[in-house]
This record gives sequence, C-alpha cells and structure tokens, in this order.
Amino acid sequence: MQLNLSKILSFNAGYVDTASFLALHGLFAAHVTGNFVTLGAALVSDTHTGAWAKLAALPMFCLMVFATRWIDLKFIKLNKSSYHFLLILMVALFALAALISVFYLPFPSYDTVAGFSVGMLLVAAMAIQNAMHRIHWVKESPTTVMTGSTTQLMLDLAHLSQGTT
Repeated sequence: MQLNLSKILSFNAGYVDTASFLALHGLFAAHVTGNFVTLGAALVSDTHTGAWAKLAALPMFCLMVFATRWIDLKFIKLNKSSYHFLLILMVALFALAALISVFYLPFPSYDTVAGFSVGMLLVAAMAIQNAMHRIHWVKESPTTVMTGSTTQLMLDLAHLSQGTT
C-alpha cells in the first residue's frame, strides 16, 4: 500500500479540527475561519468558554502563515530548502500540544492557560501545514479548504515584506 501525502494531511486536518473542537469547547484549529461562528455562540453562553482562544485563532493562524513564508524565503536566499525545518517545526508543535494535553485533559468548561496554549499550538501547527501546502506541496490536493484565501493573503504579505516580487 502506497501512502498518499494529501490523504495523510487531510486526515490530520480533520482529526485536529475534530479533537480541538471537542476538547477545547468548540475551537476549530484547522479551519480557523469557522471560529467566528463558535465565538458568537461562546459570547452568548453563560460562561463564555473558549471565547479568547476563538478570538485569537485567526491572528495566530495569520502570524504563523506569515512566519512560515518568511522562514521559507530566508532559506531560499541561502539556496536551501525549508521543507525539513518546517515539517519538524510542525510536528514539534503537535507534540508539544499533545504533551500538555496529557497532563491537563479533560479541559474544564472554563478558560485555562493550558487549554488556550494547546489551542494556539494546534492552530500554529495547522497554519504551517496550510502554508507548506502552498509552498512545497503545490501538486497535491488541498488538505484544508476553508482557510485557503487567508493562507494565500498571508503568504503574499510575507513575500512583499521581504522586498521580493
């Protein structure tokens, strides 16, 4: 059986989104634009659980996509590939989120530093996956679709910030 990168990454995105949604009270880590809907639900609830994480998810995602492209452009200037570095960084963020979760799951029904941190680590890792898809896996099928425009915008802004065309 041959492993297909797009299928593995698509499974990863779905798994991360489902796990974060269930464990972190409605936070979408892979499809961050969906957090605006769950943010509204959190704000009208009695506890406002997860509101801060849902509010921070899109800026975190944008920052990490921008940083990923910026790192990639630095590697390009050195005539090197960022592929392995970014892949290791993505896996390290997932591993750190898993490690923290081992000690703090289940997350309580109110906001905690651990829950917020895990959420932002997962969003950051998924931002790298989204950016890598547009940088390194351009011939592969998309692994997430709802964040494509945001990903492309941040990649283009990072590219412009380097003074390259």
